[in-house]
Amino acid sequence: MGRAAIEERGGLRGRSVVTDTFILKGIHMRKLMTRRAAALALCAGSILAVSSATAIAQPERARAGAAAAQGETDLPIRKITLYRSGVGYFERAGMVEGTSSVQLRFDADQINDILKSMVLLDLDGGRIETVSYASKEPLSRRLASFGVDISGAPTIADLLRQLRGSEIDLTANGAAIRGTILGVAMKRLPPMGDSPAYDAPTLELLTEDGMRSVALSDVSSYRLVDEELAGELRKALSALAEYRADNVKSVELAFAGRGERRVVVGYIHETPVWKTSYRLVLGEDGEALLQGWAIVENTTDQDWDDVTMSLVAGRPVSFQMDLYEPLFTARPVVPVPTIPGVVSKAYDGGQRGRDRDFAGGERVRLAKRMAPAPEAAPMMDAMEDAEGVFFGVEAAGGLIAMERLGTSAAASGGSIGEVFQFRLDDPVTVERQQSAMIPIVSIEAPARRVSIYSPGDGEHPMRGVELMNDSDLQLLPGPIAVFDSAGDVSAYAGDAQIGHVSPADERLLAYALDLDVVASVEEDGDQNVVGVRIVDGLIEQTEKTVRRVGYSFENKDQDSGRTIIVEHPRMSGWELVSRTEPAERTGSALRFEVELDAAEAGDLQVDAERIVRRRYGIADYDLTLALSYHADGRLSAEVLAVLREVASRQAAIADLERRVAVAEAEGSEISRDQSRIRSNMSSISASSDLYDRYMSKLASQETRLEELVAERGLLTREAEQKRQALRDRLRGLDVD
Repeated sequence: MGRAAIEERGGLRGRSVVTDTFILKGIHMRKLMTRRAAALALCAGSILAVSSATAIAQPERARAGAAAAQGETDLPIRKITLYRSGVGYFERAGMVEGTSSVQLRFDADQINDILKSMVLLDLDGGRIETVSYASKEPLSRRLASFGVDISGAPTIADLLRQLRGSEIDLTANGAAIRGTILGVAMKRLPPMGDSPAYDAPTLELLTEDGMRSVALSDVSSYRLVDEELAGELRKALSALAEYRADNVKSVELAFAGRGERRVVVGYIHETPVWKTSYRLVLGEDGEALLQGWAIVENTTDQDWDDVTMSLVAGRPVSFQMDLYEPLFTARPVVPVPTIPGVVSKAYDGGQRGRDRDFAGGERVRLAKRMAPAPEAAPMMDAMEDAEGVFFGVEAAGGLIAMERLGTSAAASGGSIGEVFQFRLDDPVTVERQQSAMIPIVSIEAPARRVSIYSPGDGEHPMRGVELMNDSDLQLLPGPIAVFDSAGDVSAYAGDAQIGHVSPADERLLAYALDLDVVASVEEDGDQNVVGVRIVDGLIEQTEKTVRRVGYSFENKDQDSGRTIIVEHPRMSGWELVSRTEPAERTGSALRFEVELDAAEAGDLQVDAERIVRRRYGIADYDLTLALSYHADGRLSAEVLAVLREVASRQAAIADLERRVAVAEAEGSEISRDQSRIRSNMSSISASSDLYDRYMSKLASQETRLEELVAERGLLTREAEQKRQALRDRLRGLDVD
C-alpha cells in the first residue's frame, strides 16, 4: 500500500496498524488472526494492542509512480538486514535507462562505511562506472589554500601580518586613514591619566604623508582595498562555516548500458542494535504462550517505506576505517643544488620506468572494474506476485540471492549459514527518526511452575517457571513480562530476563518472590588426615575436607504444592558425595529438586568433599604424629619403618655434626689462649724460665690444633657421606 493510499484510509502517514490478539479465559487460548490484524489479550476483559509499522508490498510500477510524485530517489530502499553487532545492510533497487547516474545522500559519519562496503549490480548487461563523491580535504589544508590563511584561529594582528604590502582603509579615533601595511609591532604606549604605560600591538602603515603608526586598540574598522584579496578572505570564512554545517554528503553512482535495466545497490553502515522483548502468559496445564517482539529504530533521515526487513542474531566482525579523510604523507624539503658557473642543460624527452608501471597498472585496474559483470542476470531471476514484478536482493552471509516475498503474518525464522535470521513476512514502514515494535515470535511452549532457591536469596525462594523452547526458533536475550492466568483471572506476575535459548533448550525464569515458602540454610564440615605415604622421597599426606549444607523448606501455602529447584553452588575441586543426585548440572551450580505438598516441610542435604595432598620433607615430619597415625591405620608399618630408619640415620649424622662442633670449639679456645701467651711473651726476657715455659706450651698447643684439624676433617667427610647415603636411600623412594 502506497503512502497516499495509507493517508487516505488511515491518516497515519505511511503506517498501517497490524495487531495480534490472543484472548485468554481460564486455560483456553483462542487465536484470531487475519492477514493484516492480530492482537493479544493478556488478562480477562483487557486487550493489549501494540502498533507495528508494517505494510503490504505493492507493484513496482505503482511504487515508482508514488516515488516520482513525492520526489523520492530513483533507487529507494527495498531491503534492510539489521544485525546485533550494531550495523545494518541496506539494499536499494530500481530501474535505470541508458547511461544514467543516481545521486544518494548520506550523513557524513556514514561515508566511511559506505566506501568500505558498497556493492553495485547492473542485472541486465550494463556496467558500473566510477562512483564519485566530494573529497573531504582536511579543514586546515583547505583554509591554507586561500590567499588569506585563517587556519589556526588567527588574531587581527596575525591577519594583518599576513597582509603586509596590501593597501587598507581604516578608521582610527574617528579619522579615515589609507595606507600600505608594513607590519605589526609591539610598542610601548605612553601613560594616559591614571593608566601607566603599556605594550600594545601597533599597525605600521606607509601613507601618502609618510610612515605612520596606529594602535590597533584605536582602530574601529578595516577594509581591504584589493577586492580580490577581500574575496579570498570571504571565501575562507565561508569554507569554515560550510565545514561546520556540512553534515550530509552526496555519492553519485554511474551506470552505463542500453535500454531499461534493473540495478541494485547494497551497503552497510552503523545502526542501533535491534532488541527483543517478550510476553509470557502462563496457563494451568503446563503450557505457556510466549510472544516475542523486535524493537527496531530508524535513526536515519529517510523513511523506510515498505521495505523487506530481516533481523539477524549473528554478530559479524565490523570495524570502522577512515577512508573518507584524504591522507597526505609528509615529504622532506630538499634544497635545490646549485653549482656556480654550471651552464643549464636541456634533456631529451623520455618515459621513466616508475611512471610507466603506475600508468599501465592503473589502466588495467580501471578496465577490470568497469567491465560488465559476466552473465549477471541469470543470478537474479525476476519474481512475479499477483500484482506485478518486484526485484529484491537479500544479504545472507555476504551472498546475494533472490527470494519470493511472503505474505504470512509476523516473521519466519531460520539459520542462514552460521547465523539465525528472522525474516519479516510483510514489508515494514518506519518513518525517519521513529521506532517500531514488530512481533517475531508467537509459540506455545511447555512450561513448569517452580520455585527457585539459591543460598544467597535469603528467607524466601523466587517464584519462577521452567520454559522449554520446543520450536525451531532461536530466542535472543531480552526482558520477559510474565502474566499468570489461573481460572478466570489473569494478572501481571512480574518481570524476568532470558538469555540466548537454542531450539530444544530449557531455561529457568524467576519473576517474583515466593512469600509462601520459608527457607533456611545450615552449613558445617570437618577436615581430617586420611592417609600418609612416601612418594619420591617425600612424605605425602592426604587430607579430606567435608562440607555439609542442609536446606530446609516450609511450604505455608494451604492449597498448592511446590517444586523447589535448589541451585547449589558448584565449586571447583569438590566432589559430590550426597545420596541425592542433582536433577541438572550447570557450569556454576548443581540443581536439586525438592517436592513439597501443600502445607508440608522438607529438607535437602548436600555433602561434598575435597581431597588435598600435601608433601613434606621426611626429616621435617613429626615421628610422634606418625606413630599416632600408625595406631589408627592411616600410616602403614612400611612407612613407619622408613621413618624410623631415617630418624636413626639423621641421629648418626647429628652426632657427627656435634663432634665437629666440639672440635671447632676446642680449636677456637686454643687459638684464644695462644694469643694471650704471645702477648705475655712480648713483655718478658727470652732467657727467663717463664719464656721457656710459654714456648713449651705453645708447642703442645700447635700439636693439638693439628690433631683437631685432622679430626674435624674426618668427621665432616663422614657426616657428608652419611647425608649422601640418606639422599640416595630416599631418592625415588615410594612406600605406601
